[in-house]
Amino acid sequence: MYKERSHGRFITVEGTEGVGKSSNITFIQETLQKAGIDVVATREPGGTQLGEEVREMLLDHRHSGMSVDAELLLMFAARAQHIEQVIQPALKQGQWVLCDRFTDATYAYQGGGRGIPNERIATLERWVQDTLRPDMTVLLDLPVEIGLARAAERGVADRFEKEQQTFFEQVRQAYLVQAQKTPERYRIIDASRTLDEVQQQIAAVLQLILEEQGA
Repeated sequence: MYKERSHGRFITVEGTEGVGKSSNITFIQETLQKAGIDVVATREPGGTQLGEEVREMLLDHRHSGMSVDAELLLMFAARAQHIEQVIQPALKQGQWVLCDRFTDATYAYQGGGRGIPNERIATLERWVQDTLRPDMTVLLDLPVEIGLARAAERGVADRFEKEQQTFFEQVRQAYLVQAQKTPERYRIIDASRTLDEVQQQIAAVLQLILEEQGA
């Protein structure tokens, strides 16, 4: 499990809609690779064939009546497969795993957004992950109205993106609460700045973990 791995590191990138995760994950991956790090980039829900099929179910408007418990359990079902098939093997081989969202997103979306008690999420977290937790979580944060405006430019909204602004305000707040609880792991990035300024902030926090690694 997590404690048995060699020198791999687990970095997650979190944030609400429209914060710029895709472009900045590419930047993180390229920065780490330039430093000589072997990086496995993946995402949640997804990362495996089973996970990608679950992702389609979760985002599909045909399932707008999905219960919050079903949504939560599907998230962790995909995560269990993802950990066993992708994340753990990579970490044990000394690779760095860069993941677009992980369990913090569950606390934010299903916890903060849907109102599921954190204790229930934590029970599944312990069951599915054992001691596995990210070494660093990069939280791209910006006001919800800005993020939603950016997301609207991408095209057709998925099942989550159709939620009201209040939902995303609750999601953002849940992320910030998580960051307050684990400040040693979280790095909050002001994603309302220009892309260059955002990436300067990210480069600074990456330098810290690279220095710790001796890369």
